[in-house]
Amino acid sequence: MPYPMPMATTSLQALRQTFLHRHNHQPFTTIYNPETKLTFQFKPGKSSTKYVLFSNLSSSSLTTTPTSTTATTTSTTPSLDLLERHLSSENYRQADEVTRRLLIDLAGEAAQKRGYVFFTEVQFISSDDLREIDRLWRMYSRGRFGYSVQKRLWEKSRRDFTRFFIRVGWMKKLDTEVEQYNYRAFPDEFVWELKDDTPPEGHLPLTNALRGTQLLTCIFMHPAFDEAEGAESDEEVREKKSEGGEQKGVEKANERQKLLDFKPDYSF
Repeated sequence: MPYPMPMATTSLQALRQTFLHRHNHQPFTTIYNPETKLTFQFKPGKSSTKYVLFSNLSSSSLTTTPTSTTATTTSTTPSLDLLERHLSSENYRQADEVTRRLLIDLAGEAAQKRGYVFFTEVQFISSDDLREIDRLWRMYSRGRFGYSVQKRLWEKSRRDFTRFFIRVGWMKKLDTEVEQYNYRAFPDEFVWELKDDTPPEGHLPLTNALRGTQLLTCIFMHPAFDEAEGAESDEEVREKKSEGGEQKGVEKANERQKLLDFKPDYSF
């Protein structure tokens, strides 16, 4: 024999029927049941309808929020078109961020889930994609930015990352009696505007070296950059003309001595 339904439940069901009747025939704000001293209040929302059921005799309440059937999805997938849009408007800060996200996206599912690229995953990035990223950077910086530009400067620095970081402006000279350098703080101390004399050649795009320089090394050694691209810069031509002689040798010796004190804490 089925148990009789409690009076309170019966009253709630009757209340719901009253609500549905009024909802279909006329606007309403509040429905009050004097028998149970319960108030059923209707509150419309933007994307869902919220019903609050509470008793005048109690401070407790029951809130039911139906799940909205309309979902809004915004694509955040970076693209080469987005990169070109930022570069063409000389928005280098955003272009740098899009480049970072592009590398993550192109490196594979594991990198996407992790949120950054392992150096072992650079091999999964196609040469065509990496060359196109580099081409866009060079095209919209008058040949001063890009991975191939950075690789050339890295080779000129004898693949020494401390020398390379100084050369591309990722380290700054300190105002001290003894010549010293320190790492720039991201993002405020990096240069995001292209002018005649600033920033140094190869300053962008940035590559986070917090986990070491292997990632940047793998980018430079990628098959996409096996062939040298572009002519030497004016600065390198002038440097070649000035090379040689005892004075040049002394200057290089002094430079090597200054670099001995650096600790490779590539934390930008």
